Amino acid sequence: MAETACRNDAEYLLALRGELLDLPVQDIPVDTLRVTDSPRSRVEDPGHSRVLAQAQDALPPVIVHRPSMTVVDGVHRLRAAQLRGRTTIPVRFFDGSAEDARLLAVALNVTHGLPLTLAERTAAAERILTARPDWSDRAVASLAGLSAGKTAEIRRRVLDPAVPGTKRIGRDGRARPLDASHGRALAAALLTQDPTASLRRVAREAGISPATVADVRARLARGDDPVGPRHIARRTPAPAAPKPAPDVGEMHRRLRRDPALRFSETGRSFLRLLEAGAALDRHREGIAAGLPPHCRAAAAHLAQAYAQSWELFANELQ
Repeated sequence: MAETACRNDAEYLLALRGELLDLPVQDIPVDTLRVTDSPRSRVEDPGHSRVLAQAQDALPPVIVHRPSMTVVDGVHRLRAAQLRGRTTIPVRFFDGSAEDARLLAVALNVTHGLPLTLAERTAAAERILTARPDWSDRAVASLAGLSAGKTAEIRRRVLDPAVPGTKRIGRDGRARPLDASHGRALAAALLTQDPTASLRRVAREAGISPATVADVRARLARGDDPVGPRHIARRTPAPAAPKPAPDVGEMHRRLRRDPALRFSETGRSFLRLLEAGAALDRHREGIAAGLPPHCRAAAAHLAQAYAQSWELFANELQ
């Protein structure tokens, strides 16, 4: 049975991303804030800070961990305020634990501002998995801005294999067994001993859901294995065959011929973006050589930012 966790930190932090906007804003001296950690490989990108400092618009408040006065989100905004000569800065305070503050920094930086690179999001997932190994792959992925499949790969690399009976906490805050075969076998034994036992009682004792108990009961009635082939396969997974590298050109041509894309406004806009990307891929060296020298730094900065946006887009599609 899915068990309720003491608190689902992943769902709490995801919800907090929106709730932060409702917290009161206070102006505090900039010299009272500390910058000690960041999910980025570099705590600050000086070029991005200068761009923010030169902008005329007011910058959003930074998020600060009140107990330590550490900046959780907004290092570049803090630096921009200093470059503007400001002595105070608007902040919203977060009063959670220091560990929650570090995880919240990941959740916030994934969704706005200067996007995290794939390497930075991978490092963030490693940090979350090390701190919260009982979180499900989807819960970790939702914070780190990765796919569940990529998170599972990182888990296999940084953590020891799960022991039998391991449970994971999902985004809904409930703990579920990683392998339900043991629970199914126990449910089968309980139902054999007492065929009239209720689904809920057996589910509670076996540690599986009532729906799973109902499936076990139906299998026993048919004379089938109560564990089921799908769960047996989980216990002895076959090695995955290596996937051939995709033919990018053929994929592009196939998408251009797809009527679902050609005859919708969103599809046509997406195809135009793909055409621009393909043209850049074909003529990259010539374009780089032909740019005026005074434009190259800005072009490089924009190219990096757009590349990160494409990475986020790819993860959302996955």
